[in-house]
Amino acid sequence: MFATFIVGALFILQKWSPIIFHFFLLSSFILFILRNHFFNLNPPVYLVDFSCFKPPSIYKVSSSYFTQHTSMIESFDNESVEFMAKILASSGLSEETYLPPALHSIPPKTHQRESIEEAKLVLFPVMDDLLSKTKLSPQEIDILILNCSGFCPSPSLSSIIINKYSIKSDVKSYNLSGMGCSAGSIAIDLAQNILKTYKNSNAIVLSTEILSTGWYSGHEKPKLLLNAVFRMGSAAILLTNKKEAKTSSKYKLLHSLRTQRAFDDKAYFAAFREEDANGKLGVTFKKDLLQAVGETLKSHITILGAKIFPLTKKLWYVISIIRRKFVDKSAEIYTPSFKTEIQHFCLPTSGKQLIKEVAKGLKLNGKDMEPALMTLHRFGNQSSSSWWYELAYMEGKERVKKGDKVWLLGLGTGLKCCSLVWECLRDIVGESERGPWNDCIHRYPVDLHHGVQSDGHH
Repeated sequence: MFATFIVGALFILQKWSPIIFHFFLLSSFILFILRNHFFNLNPPVYLVDFSCFKPPSIYKVSSSYFTQHTSMIESFDNESVEFMAKILASSGLSEETYLPPALHSIPPKTHQRESIEEAKLVLFPVMDDLLSKTKLSPQEIDILILNCSGFCPSPSLSSIIINKYSIKSDVKSYNLSGMGCSAGSIAIDLAQNILKTYKNSNAIVLSTEILSTGWYSGHEKPKLLLNAVFRMGSAAILLTNKKEAKTSSKYKLLHSLRTQRAFDDKAYFAAFREEDANGKLGVTFKKDLLQAVGETLKSHITILGAKIFPLTKKLWYVISIIRRKFVDKSAEIYTPSFKTEIQHFCLPTSGKQLIKEVAKGLKLNGKDMEPALMTLHRFGNQSSSSWWYELAYMEGKERVKKGDKVWLLGLGTGLKCCSLVWECLRDIVGESERGPWNDCIHRYPVDLHHGVQSDGHH
């Protein structure tokens, strides 16, 4: 009702007087900021803990193994093998990333049976670990959300989890597919919205990608990129809105924002799953992907800035726009830095170049990019679960302190963008001894140009 009144009033005022129109527009914007700043009555959502899957060492794939392996697959010609080897060499991946057992076979096994087994392999251990360290019983799970973009069996993956752990019959379960690399952050956004309705509840989010269904066996180069850089990974996250969880949880969710540009053809077709000329399915990455990502991010962070920056900086931003419009058209628009409000950044691990381009757009430095670059190096592009490996990296380094803000930024096909901003509730210590980095955190960061340990300054 309030929004309808504002829109109607603005329409009338715009016709009546430009001066009154802009004054009313500024006043409405200020009132909107004040309402959101002082009257956010939603109960807080806490992140109790999370777990990341570390595949068995037998599934490691070195560059030489990958090249030798793909050269033995009849569906690839020499040019395709050389192209994937070139992409892998420049990708920023180490010699210790993992592929599922189905893709170690010659030819790769990409049928439903193998994909189901891969799902069990990546989901059951991470679920077991989360339940163990949070001491949560499966019967205490009220909401279950599972995201996997490329594989959507029936019964669903969430039903597989319910069956395995005998979760109660009235659990609210959801299965997200086709949402791309941003699906993990979208699942958290969905969970926190459901928790607004169901009080005193626990929600578990499981994020993964099943690689055996996404393997491309053709010759079109834009579709071969996925084979070279995508690797195994999964994460399990426990969220709750129970008041007593504040003392035992790691983080509190401050802000969640979703935007998308699927209405724009350039963004929509920037990364697209389709059949090639021979009917083989694969994901095509267009050359203008980075440009489309930049446009998507620009509109997204403008809205996010209005959410996270303090009132004074928001007002200075509005004043600078008005000044440029009516006083000095050459004046710069005030753009506050996200680094003044946020201490840690989890960026999309879709590739070394994309990480650097996103960091450049946000005016971040080498230390801010480090978690994303090191996660890409150690584990590869794990799609929707990558951010949790980045957060685990920062926790393993004991960099996350009480009161710090952490920004998880998700980008996915569509294009769509989802941001989660968390506040750390206590100093995070002791995580270097458990989790996916427990045997190698001391070796990081590494110099991606020379493969040797660095001091963290890139």
